[in-house]
Amino acid sequence: MQPKTLDHVAFWVAGRDAIAATLTSRLGVHEIDRQDTFTLLGANARRFKFTLFDAEGPREAGPFLHVALRVNRLPAGAPATFTAGEGLRIVLVEAPTEVDYDLDHVALGSIDPRATAAEYERYGFRPAGSARVEVGGAFVELHPGPVRQTERPLLNHLAVLVDSADDAVADADELGIEVESTVDAPNTYAAFLAGPEGVRIEYVEHKDSFSLT
Repeated sequence: MQPKTLDHVAFWVAGRDAIAATLTSRLGVHEIDRQDTFTLLGANARRFKFTLFDAEGPREAGPFLHVALRVNRLPAGAPATFTAGEGLRIVLVEAPTEVDYDLDHVALGSIDPRATAAEYERYGFRPAGSARVEVGGAFVELHPGPVRQTERPLLNHLAVLVDSADDAVADADELGIEVESTVDAPNTYAAFLAGPEGVRIEYVEHKDSFSLT
């Protein structure tokens, strides 16, 4: 498995329109796509995105702690940390970036951060410290603490961009990693794998016909 970038982070939310409105008003992102069951938001369709899926509320945090976005300069007078609603915590990190509001890192709780980081390496993530892994210049950070299992998690999945989702499936089969499903959509083809500590990982391939902006 050779992921190229962290493509998006997806959440289950009860009020996706309200959360989408908060994100678009507070960040330099726009609505890229809206379907009956989800909304896709981002600054650029070929860079990092949020996906908001409809679900019954209330949602519970589970392993999710926050998403940190990289900006060249923090907006004047704006807080560096805020909640978009339903526990979706956003952190802004001032650092050089080609596109403002690109992904810096996703923070997750972990019972054993070092072991979990090592497990992510099986999924194609690269080591970036004792409890951190990297894909395409963005990171997944593992923070120690209890992870409460829930039937209503806020986090739906992490998604990484790959050249071939079928190759990811073949690699998963060889490694003994469970492939939960594959989804053939108009712009993408994706495989969903059961990831470390119950976090699903999507391996998404942009089709040649990819037309989102």
